[in-house]
Order: sequence, then C-alpha cells, then structure tokens
Amino acid sequence: MRVIAVMNQKGGVGKTTTALNLAHALALEGRRVLAIDLDPQGNLTASFGITGHQIHGMDRVLLEGRLLAEMAFPVREGVHLIPAGQWLDRFEQERSGAQQAWRLRCALEELEGYDYVMVDCPPAAGMLTMNALLAVEELMIPVASDYLSLQGLARLLRILRQVEKRLQHETRKWFVLTRFQKRRRLAREVREKLESYFPGQVFSTPVRELVALAESPGFGQSIFDYQFRGAGADDYRGLARELMEGRAA
Repeated sequence: MRVIAVMNQKGGVGKTTTALNLAHALALEGRRVLAIDLDPQGNLTASFGITGHQIHGMDRVLLEGRLLAEMAFPVREGVHLIPAGQWLDRFEQERSGAQQAWRLRCALEELEGYDYVMVDCPPAAGMLTMNALLAVEELMIPVASDYLSLQGLARLLRILRQVEKRLQHETRKWFVLTRFQKRRRLAREVREKLESYFPGQVFSTPVRELVALAESPGFGQSIFDYQFRGAGADDYRGLARELMEGRAA
C-alpha cells in the first residue's frame, strides 16, 4: 500500500484538485484508493460532492481513536473517502506534543484493502501536517507554472527539511506542474528549472490550465465525472500511470 500526501502551502496551485483527480484516475486504472481529507476546510470532501454540517471523519479518527475503516465510505467506484469532519480543526488547536504527531501513522497500521492512500494536506505547517509527514513515504507537490510558485516551493522545502530532520523521517518527493500553458515561455522556463533542480522527481505529464479543471470541483465532481474525454482527464490519466510506474522525468 502506497501512502502519498499531496502538499503545498501556497494557494492556487491545484493541491486539492490533484488529490481529487489523481485518486479517481488511479481507481479507473483498477486500483483501490482511499482519499483522506486532512484539511479542516474540507475542500476535498466538498469536491467529491459530500456536503453538510454533521459530517465526521478524520476528526473522530484523530480525536477519538476511531478506525480509518469505520469512517471510510465509497464516493466513486474504487474510491473511498474519509472526510475532514466538522471537528478536525480542534485537533490542530488542542493537540500538541510528539505523541500526537503519530496518530495518523498508527491509524494507517490498522488499515487493509487499499492499493493507494491519497492524503490532501492543510496548507499550514501545524500538527495535522506533522501527522501527514510521519504517516507517508511519498509527497506529491503541485507547482503552478510561474515564478511565484517556485519561490513558494523553496520556502516549503526549507520547512520540510527542518521538520523531517526533527522527526527523523524523510519522504520521497514528486513534483507535478499544474496550470501549465505550453505556449507560454514562462511555463517552459519554470519546467526546465524544476527539472534541473530535481532530476528524476518531476513528472513528465504536466496538468494544463483548463476551465474544466477549475469548474468541476464546484459541482462536486472530478474531471472524469465532468469531462471524461477532455484534456484535463487525459493529463490526470497520464499522471496516474507515471505514479503507478514509479517514475518521473
């Protein structure tokens, strides 16, 4: 079972969109996927079409010790979801100390029946993010195709190095270019820089900047629900296949 966290502190880079569509893409390839919403904002939960004020999920796992399997339910064929839950922000506010940082990892040790676990992380580097970093072996970092995103990435990586050193737990890092426009020189330059900084870690399939990718979460749909044969679906299919093969450019 591969456990992968999708993480970036910078907004607008397609973090939740990537978690949503990659989970569905992997399921369409015949893999069993668990999507975990670890962001108190609950954007991944809403993007799967799950709304309401009485939803529970990761809040009860982390605060009450409930099993992940108890809180998971199907949202697409091959995809189960554990929502964020209305009390998840309490864990961030109330819990501190090294022992609390291991909650998710301990919960995952009891989990069976999935090929992939995709964790959508919060933007802040708090206790929830610490839980994700200790629980996963791989990080997927979406990077929008602009220089501000590269600057934000540098800050994120500095924080990750500090945290991983303190936790004594290092993760394998993958990078995916998002909001990519091939005709723009800037996008090509960002891609070249990223590939030169991180050889073998940048997926060769970029995710293009498309209206359908921006619109679909608002309807509670993945890109495969919204536009199955469109360019956005093609991008995430390609990305999923690269991830399954464990390779990048």
